[in-house]
Amino acid sequence: MNYANATIETLSAALLDARSRTLALVENLDDQQLMGEILPTVNPLRWEIAHAAYFHETWVLRHLGGQPPIHKESDALFDSIEIQHKDRWDLPLPSLQNTFTYMNEVLQRELELLRKIELNKQAKYFYLLALFHEDMHNEAFLCTRQTLAFPKPNYIASNSCDENRSAIVNEDMEIPGGQFMLGAERNDEFIFDNEKWAHKTYVAPFSIAKYSVNNEHYLEFVEAGGYQKEIYWSPAAWKWLQEKKLQHPVYWKKDCDKQWHVREFDYWQPLKLSHAVCHISWYEAQAFCKWSNRRLPTEAEWEFAAACHATEINSDQNEKIIYPESISLGEDEFVNHHANLDCAQLGTTAVDDFAESDNKFGCRQMFGNVWEWTSSSFEPYPGFSPDWYTEYSRPLFSETKVLRGGAWPTRSRILRTTLRNYYGADRNDVFAGFRTCAI
Repeated sequence: MNYANATIETLSAALLDARSRTLALVENLDDQQLMGEILPTVNPLRWEIAHAAYFHETWVLRHLGGQPPIHKESDALFDSIEIQHKDRWDLPLPSLQNTFTYMNEVLQRELELLRKIELNKQAKYFYLLALFHEDMHNEAFLCTRQTLAFPKPNYIASNSCDENRSAIVNEDMEIPGGQFMLGAERNDEFIFDNEKWAHKTYVAPFSIAKYSVNNEHYLEFVEAGGYQKEIYWSPAAWKWLQEKKLQHPVYWKKDCDKQWHVREFDYWQPLKLSHAVCHISWYEAQAFCKWSNRRLPTEAEWEFAAACHATEINSDQNEKIIYPESISLGEDEFVNHHANLDCAQLGTTAVDDFAESDNKFGCRQMFGNVWEWTSSSFEPYPGFSPDWYTEYSRPLFSETKVLRGGAWPTRSRILRTTLRNYYGADRNDVFAGFRTCAI
């Protein structure tokens, strides 16, 4: 939704919805699963759900509301900046029931404060910062459940798009290019600091695939020996590949009948050829591109293709939409009729589903299904300055790669055409795929 029009009622509903989703994502896990393995890519869920509530307490109750800490030990337990990742399994965490009590107290105080304060731009900013932070952790909770082979959450229905069709032709869409404003404008209602600020960028004409790469096309790369041929991999990627001992995507396997399967949470099922390939690292996406004589789009190209309404070649006045047209606006909240978002499906869908999502250039599903890698490193835009949460972006500049568009677990309320996601080039645990451009 356009948060310029956010009300007490819509924000209250969103806060309750986010907390309901958080609780649902740990509902059917035992004590051992709630702590999980010590891995660099996951957090102990019992710690992480409390951290999500602590973030609300820090920025809404304390910073905006001027309230004292609820518990004197919270900073020492749940501050992700001060507590090293490896130490989060050894903290004297409260019991699960006491954690739920703390989380509920934060939420109730937050809702009470919302009814008392003036809902000005500053108040909206801190409420939305905390809301979106919890939404992002909800997606991380699902990554953890996938990584550790936990069962699927109870609230997610079975995927309704189970057909295993093949032979989807992925044609190129011609993008005229031109000048546009990359990034967020100063009058946008809510942005993250790494979107600051919109700046003139020229994009040369290019051709981008209508669909993201599906399992069938990626399987051709696998079966052509793509994981065994160093020529397709950069030195850093080849070193990573050898260390991981990968012969195919991390959650794939071939059974004794030589049929390919993929693990979704704790269940192995036949590989759906038409579905978007998922859990692919930037290294793997680049190797596929070299094998197929294609390339990843730059971040600017991706945003131009997703957001601009070019009417002539090399126009110098390309208008840009902010809220994806494939995500329909309801009266108070997004209703995602034309995108695979909000966990509406158990996982990915076919790349040619949601024909209504075709944008002005004919690109389909640029939002939802899988995050899409770009070729661009995550760097600050001209005029960048950190916002209140100073550690949100700055430590990851130059260390990560940019992804765009959202995935099936992403909450639709967070998505804008300027939203930037970022992960290390080696991360194959996140819900990431890619689409390619012609060279």
